[in-house]
Amino acid sequence: MKANHARTASRIYTINELSEIYDITPRTLRHYEDMGLLAPERRGNQRLYRDRDRVRLQLILRGRRLGFGLSEIQEMLDLYDADPTEVTQLQDVIRRGDVKLRELQSQVEELQIIMAEMTELRMTMQRRLEQILLQEE
Repeated sequence: MKANHARTASRIYTINELSEIYDITPRTLRHYEDMGLLAPERRGNQRLYRDRDRVRLQLILRGRRLGFGLSEIQEMLDLYDADPTEVTQLQDVIRRGDVKLRELQSQVEELQIIMAEMTELRMTMQRRLEQILLQEE
């Protein structure tokens, strides 16, 4: 009886509420639905999102922020749905995370090289500017 009560007491969100909570557009939510990432309940034209959808949306947005594509996020969510123990999903997310970390490390190294180059170029230009200004005096 308690489990049934907990199920019916689940919070329901409209598309506008979720859009406001997560600062995304309703169009984005509809896009995620079209891709199969979210499956809100439908009452006529109205979409009703439950806590499960809200949690999935959080995972989708986190995945996007971390640089994962929507197809990768879909695969990770599918693993979660297929394996309630979460073992397979966790192993997969760790593996994907390791790949992403290596990519980010490479990008950081490239940016450090560019920053060093820019700093050196700026110093060269600054010295040249000072020389020109001294000659004008």
